[in-house]
Amino acid sequence: MTKKPPADDVTDDDLSLSGPQRSAAGVPAIVASVRHAVGEMGARRSVQALRRVNQKDGFDCPGCAWPEGDHRHIVEFCENGAKAVAEEATVRRITREFFARHAVSALAERTDYWLGQQGRLTEPMHKASAATTTRRFRGMTRSR
Repeated sequence: MTKKPPADDVTDDDLSLSGPQRSAAGVPAIVASVRHAVGEMGARRSVQALRRVNQKDGFDCPGCAWPEGDHRHIVEFCENGAKAVAEEATVRRITREFFARHAVSALAERTDYWLGQQGRLTEPMHKASAATTTRRFRGMTRSR
C-alpha cells in the first residue's frame, strides 16, 4: 500500500547538521530505493518502472539522464534516480477537488516537495485569465 501525501509542509525549523548516519551505497541504498519506490508506486509498478530506467527500450532518469553506453546493466540508476521515478509515477492523484480546497496563492507558498507529494494531475486544467490568485479553482474549466 502506498503512503498518504503529507498534510503539512516541511520547514527548516528542526534541521541539524551531523555526520552521515549510514552508507549511501550498496545494500543500504538498494533497500532505501525499494522502500521509497514501493511507498509511492506499489510493488508491481515499482518493478515495472525501475527495470526500464536508462534502458534502451525504457526512458532516461528524470533526475540526471544518466549517460548510457552500449552495455547496460539491469540496474542503471542511483537512489536519487529511484526517488525521482517514484515521484513521477506515484499512484496518488490530484483531482479538481484539490484545487477547490487550496487557493492558488496558498499553493504558491508551498515547497516543491510538498506539491510533488500530493500526487499527479488527472486531467488538463487551467486557471481562467479573469481568476485571481486568491480565488479557488471552483470555476475552473477543462482545457481543450
